[in-house]
Amino acid sequence: MSALKPLIVAQIAAHGPMRLSDYMALCLLHPQHGYYTTRPPFGTQGDFITAPEISQMFGEMLGLCLAQSWLDSGAPPAFTLAELGPGRGTLMADVLRATRGVAGFHAAASICLVEASPALRAVQAQTLAAYAPRWLGSADDLPSAPLFLLANEFFDALPIRQFHRAGAGWAEVLVGAVGDDLTFGKAAPISLPVLEHRLNDTRDGDVVEYCPAAAPIITAISQRIAAFGGAALIVDYGAWHGVGDTFQALRSHEFASPLDAPGMADLTAHVDFATLADAVAPHNLRAQYTAQGPFLASLGIEARAARLAQSLRGPALAAHLAAKQRLTSPAEMGQLFKVLGLTPAGAPPLAGFDGAMA
Repeated sequence: MSALKPLIVAQIAAHGPMRLSDYMALCLLHPQHGYYTTRPPFGTQGDFITAPEISQMFGEMLGLCLAQSWLDSGAPPAFTLAELGPGRGTLMADVLRATRGVAGFHAAASICLVEASPALRAVQAQTLAAYAPRWLGSADDLPSAPLFLLANEFFDALPIRQFHRAGAGWAEVLVGAVGDDLTFGKAAPISLPVLEHRLNDTRDGDVVEYCPAAAPIITAISQRIAAFGGAALIVDYGAWHGVGDTFQALRSHEFASPLDAPGMADLTAHVDFATLADAVAPHNLRAQYTAQGPFLASLGIEARAARLAQSLRGPALAAHLAAKQRLTSPAEMGQLFKVLGLTPAGAPPLAGFDGAMA
């Protein structure tokens, strides 16, 4: 039974239908009943499994990519190694294990985790107890120093607004209530400058999603990298100028209605990587973009998988090979998930992109 649902129904009764972004923010981060504030959602006992939980190879590949970028940028003697939305700390733990042999990397790194959930901070503290990480409230709090940053399945959980095109205007999707039930509705169409550019690649009736929080976050990251050097790897499911309704809920590893049990299911939407790249553009950074499968293949996941397989037998070997397939196959995560890499315009490009540029 959702304790949050009657509170949302009451708020709608008092103030009228709410934007999807406001609904998502309440469901995910309500202090008492929010999804991320009340439970650890990851892993087989949670509601979904992210790439770091599927295989250690994911974090190893990303860690070595950042370490190579650190070396290519002259191995600055002090830098921030940061992650947005670190989950259980698994990705950062794999990154740190894989980079132990990179001389000077750990000694120079100050580990910062951007995490809003107290419950997840507690789990991360256990996972990364040997590394003394520091927690930050937002990307705006990142230190003024060279920045090497990871964000895996972070932007997809940021609250979105959703619009249906109607001529030259946009009708916003709202969450309302009929009795005790939550329902979707639409506001009257209006002109929106922030979506003016989408009139060129959409038709009447098309659905476009807009994430207001994404640009300020990517701007804060870009400003650090532009001013002090570094690199960022952003991995998520999405597309370049996506079209369509991608708002979804996951509960117990199955899709559910986003309105049925607010606060008890994960709510996400596909990331529009073109919007992220547009926010990067004013900061004179190089943006590289490709799918996850080719990215991991270029970094050497096949060789790493073969090496790990040498010590495995039976079900353990089968699970290992299935995990590699899940991360890289176009039919699974390999094509749906994309990677955006950021570096200063004059710095060497990041490994793994094979020349692919945004």
